[in-house]
Amino acid sequence: MYSHILVPLENSPADDTVLQHVARLAQESGARVSLIHVADGCVARNYDQLKLAPSQEMVEDEEYLNRRQGELQKLNIVASAHLAWGEPADEIIRFAEEIQCDLIAMATHGHGFVADIVLGSVTRSVRHRTNTPVLLIRSCRKN
Repeated sequence: MYSHILVPLENSPADDTVLQHVARLAQESGARVSLIHVADGCVARNYDQLKLAPSQEMVEDEEYLNRRQGELQKLNIVASAHLAWGEPADEIIRFAEEIQCDLIAMATHGHGFVADIVLGSVTRSVRHRTNTPVLLIRSCRKN
């Protein structure tokens, strides 16, 4: 089935939903899991070019990733965490290619087609630009 699953996290309640699904999938298939969060604040977007110190946001993002990685490891899932910075969709796609994952599992908020166009969507961009299969997991239901 799958051997390496990439899970982009956004540090929101949506992460709980996608991680529950991915944990079960990883346990059943024996896949390892790579977590990524892309910091996209002002410091993060200029971090490399201006040789800046990590922002408080970036420090907190790394702590969050490490905590989520630990949760997966407690379930006997081989997991790693990666903090990136810049444009989220670009970084997720770049990292997926770098680690050669065979599935990207992402939360989707279920905004609908029009809202995705108006608001933009990292999920939409990733699924249209990658050759890696993308599993979309709806994080909440509209009534």
